[in-house]
Amino acid sequence: MEPRKIIPAVSVAVVRGKTVLLVKRARAPSQGLYAYPGGKVEPGETLAQAAARELKEETGLEAGDYRPLRDIHIDGSVENHAVDYLLTVFGADYAGGEPVASDDAETAAFYSLAEMAAMPLAGDVFEVAEELLGPAQDNGRQLS
Repeated sequence: MEPRKIIPAVSVAVVRGKTVLLVKRARAPSQGLYAYPGGKVEPGETLAQAAARELKEETGLEAGDYRPLRDIHIDGSVENHAVDYLLTVFGADYAGGEPVASDDAETAAFYSLAEMAAMPLAGDVFEVAEELLGPAQDNGRQLS
């Protein structure tokens, strides 16, 4: 069996006070789930440049102080994708404006950890938010 192609991708967790920006994904992977804005890295882009571009395309926002937080391997075969993704998750600081969903985002808004605890989230979204915002106090989220 041939090894699966791995595509570099990015997402960015923008922090505003005690909230973090999430989009509801309109397309696979993770369609219908809340996640950080992001997408594929274009040829010639650095990972940070791709994160800033994807944030702007999906929400209209700009942010500052981009810093890589973790790398996540996403197995595309789970959703019948022909490729896998190596997702670099960035943290960034809110720089102003209000998010407007566009591109492949269905919605875009800032959420607290308490609000996120009841939402359908993609992958490591909640854990990354806890790293950025501090642990939630009795947030009711069930760990599986």
